[in-house]
Amino acid sequence: MNTANKLTFLRIFLIPIFMFLVLSSKVGFNKISLVVFIIASLTDTLDGYIARHYNQITNLGKFLDPLADKLLVISALVSFTYVNILSPWVVIIVIGRELMITGFRTIAAKEGIVLAANIYGKIKTIIQMVTIIYTLFIYSQILEYNMILYYVLWGLTTAATVYSGYRYMWDNKKIIIKN
Repeated sequence: MNTANKLTFLRIFLIPIFMFLVLSSKVGFNKISLVVFIIASLTDTLDGYIARHYNQITNLGKFLDPLADKLLVISALVSFTYVNILSPWVVIIVIGRELMITGFRTIAAKEGIVLAANIYGKIKTIIQMVTIIYTLFIYSQILEYNMILYYVLWGLTTAATVYSGYRYMWDNKKIIIKN
């Protein structure tokens, strides 16, 4: 197993640890959950860089990397809903988009077409990670709650999620029309 894939597995391994920490009522665990989430987020950037720079791109990595990203983001959103700091409708939109794109990629794969991520999906992921990290800073009481910034970031995250899903489908509409 190469280094890039090991980093992806590390991200997956960190998800239940992050959830345990963020959902714990123990003092200080929220701050540790922030650190764990940041480390997990950074492994996404690092594994992609290593895979491309050192020619470590594998089919396993192509499958696991986006899955790990989705699991990390969804675990944070579900946790935020559980502790009542995020509306469930945001979670539904994000999960709905991810299921739609995953299903679409599955249809394309059955036809032998590999659909790569586009720039809009990458931007969406960055915005999601920044918003989640900001929310964790607030939840950990490291930053004061700024209602306007909080809602702007979550609105931007939701808009980027919807738009990236739309663009992905639009850019690959030939597959939809064919099927």
